[in-house]
Amino acid sequence: MRILAPTSRERLLESGEAFARAAPFPHLVLDDFLVEEAAAALEAAFASARGDWITWHHVNERKRGFNDVTGLSDEARAVIAALQAPDFVGALERLSGIAGLLADPDLDGGGLHETTPGGYLNVHCDFLSHARQRHWSRQLNLLLFLNRDWRDEYRGALELWNADVSRCVRRIAPAFNRCVIFRTTAHSFHGVPEGVACPAGRTRKSLALYYFRDEGHVAPLAPTRYLPRPGDDWRRRLLIRADRWALYAYSILKRYTPIDDKLVSRLLRRF
Repeated sequence: MRILAPTSRERLLESGEAFARAAPFPHLVLDDFLVEEAAAALEAAFASARGDWITWHHVNERKRGFNDVTGLSDEARAVIAALQAPDFVGALERLSGIAGLLADPDLDGGGLHETTPGGYLNVHCDFLSHARQRHWSRQLNLLLFLNRDWRDEYRGALELWNADVSRCVRRIAPAFNRCVIFRTTAHSFHGVPEGVACPAGRTRKSLALYYFRDEGHVAPLAPTRYLPRPGDDWRRRLLIRADRWALYAYSILKRYTPIDDKLVSRLLRRF
């Protein structure tokens, strides 16, 4: 099965300047990224995935994820493998100017992401070091949206914010087969803070893949950093910041103990 649309690799190779200039931080949006058959295989994987989903359900986010590639169909695994293959990673290096990129076989924090009506993701910059591969620093995000006939009233747009989280600079609708690639730094603030308002029975779906670089030394622990928006009241600001401390403690446990997202998710479902 062919994976990338015929022009996608070329668009990646030719878009380095546009990527670097993009505001509020380097990013690129590519529509019709995969061939229809490959995008449809990922779309179908949400219903056919075999195994435990991870539930992220706390102050700063409400969604779920699936990162066990062994529980996916052969077709869905083939898509992920193609987006982690050396040829594709090389195209990402050309796009971003970052040498030595590494795909993450663990899909730590990545994989299938699904948000039901009422779910959301507060504005944040992502964790900057791998939970298990301690020498790895995170460099790029790839988000592929899988929502057919998505309407504006369903909300769910990916918002890109400026460095001091005073202003949303760009909103990107999660249209089917639309790919967003962006630089992952301490100032690449983004999220889905307006939440999802699609009808019951529909969800906001995406594939998230992250790319790292081996620094040759232990990368400092840098967990996800959530920040309040300008209009948030003091109660919400307090909860967002308190949750950040809880996430930092969890990141320490995740790096230095066998605890992982799946175990915590099972415990939360039980209680």
